[in-house]
Amino acid sequence: MKYSRGSIVLLVIVFGGIFLAVLTALSSYVLTQNRIEDATRVRTEAFSVAEAGLEYYRWHLAHFPQDLQNGTGSAGPYAVSIPDPSGGTAGTATLTIAANIACGQTTSIDLTSVGTAADDASQPQTLVARYARPSVAAYSYIVNDSVWAGADRIINGPYHSNGGLRMDGTANAPVSSSLSSWTCTSNFGCYYNKTVPGVFGSGTNQSLWSYPTPQVDFAGIAANFQSLKTTAQASGIYLPRYSSGRSSSRASHRGYHLIFNSNGTVTVKRVSSVYRLYSYPVNNSDSQSDYSLIRNESTYNTYTLPTNCGLIFVEDNTWVEGVIPAKVTLIVANVSSNGSVIPDAFLKGNITYASADGSDGFTLISGHNVLIAPDSPQNMKLNGIFVAQGGAFGRNYYSCYWYPSYSQKGTLTILGSTISNKRTGTQWTGSGCGKTYSSGYASRVDSFDRTLANDPPPFTPALSTDYRFVDWQQK
Repeated sequence: MKYSRGSIVLLVIVFGGIFLAVLTALSSYVLTQNRIEDATRVRTEAFSVAEAGLEYYRWHLAHFPQDLQNGTGSAGPYAVSIPDPSGGTAGTATLTIAANIACGQTTSIDLTSVGTAADDASQPQTLVARYARPSVAAYSYIVNDSVWAGADRIINGPYHSNGGLRMDGTANAPVSSSLSSWTCTSNFGCYYNKTVPGVFGSGTNQSLWSYPTPQVDFAGIAANFQSLKTTAQASGIYLPRYSSGRSSSRASHRGYHLIFNSNGTVTVKRVSSVYRLYSYPVNNSDSQSDYSLIRNESTYNTYTLPTNCGLIFVEDNTWVEGVIPAKVTLIVANVSSNGSVIPDAFLKGNITYASADGSDGFTLISGHNVLIAPDSPQNMKLNGIFVAQGGAFGRNYYSCYWYPSYSQKGTLTILGSTISNKRTGTQWTGSGCGKTYSSGYASRVDSFDRTLANDPPPFTPALSTDYRFVDWQQK
């Protein structure tokens, strides 16, 4: 009997110890889970408070667009109490507000909101957002005309046409047309005229196609050239007209050649004469006489780009190439009394950025055409936002029999946005000189630049007059 009682006591001790260990572990687990749940709840509440802080200041700017000091008249940060639905306080959002200014004008506003929950400030959450007008840089292409994207095209970014759109290429983003239907003619590869949907063709990812969609207002995105000229004269760089006479004269085809340098300067040459080539123009309202090939030029000046106003206004024909060292906007337009001369912008060489961290960007706005020059690189790279406000973006047709060194090129890669009032074209169909295409670039790759979409160079055309959050992220 003594032996049995001892065994029972030992068993009680062993199983009691096991039970106590399990109970302790279970209690510890429950307490840990409660702490995790409490921390998650606090973080969630703090996140909601931070988000409410951003929404509050968006409301404030909608009513007081010039007030970056929360109505206090003094520098921040600003603590804003966020109410909860029951009338209490959900927490506090601490706001930091910073304006991005170029050429004396506010281009965007950066908001930082740090939220803390009312009952526990130990888990703050930080949100940052940029408040600006959405720009054309959010698209890879916007065309105010019917257009044909060929089978060689690879398009990474939204593509929109205010006219009809034949899409035979590979599109990896939304493709839209403002028309429900249109007439496809031989100019768009249809052997006979036929009525087709707003977007049609043999391209891939057709689930991304949509039509009809609202038009992009080209009148609304048009630049105010007179105002930009005044700003460039006061704070940027201004180059007056160098050519002379009316558009029919030989002297009217002179202009400037701009070469951007990675050290923050731009070298300017005066183009004193050009060759006259015969071509079929991508802009069908132009003459077949082509004056885009430089014959003689001389160094004019080297300018240091202003750090606070990267705006260049050229009131003449302009050839451009080089390495962009900052956020730069180049305007090519004639606002003088002699309105019969309409200058063009010519992309002579590669245009790249000195830095890939988003601090550099390029916007080119032409009052007429933006054309790739005949002596462009065999494989060309263009970084930037290219706006042909009154004309077309593209490359004229140069016969491979007449101009074999200028006609047929390799690959054209565009990182940015192409905005064209008229139909674009960088490859001409047909065959010639042993190639399956007659002129232009054999393959084209287009990708919109996400960093420029959120932070474009100054005076990049906006798609709307309304300000909104164009970037939003948690830190």
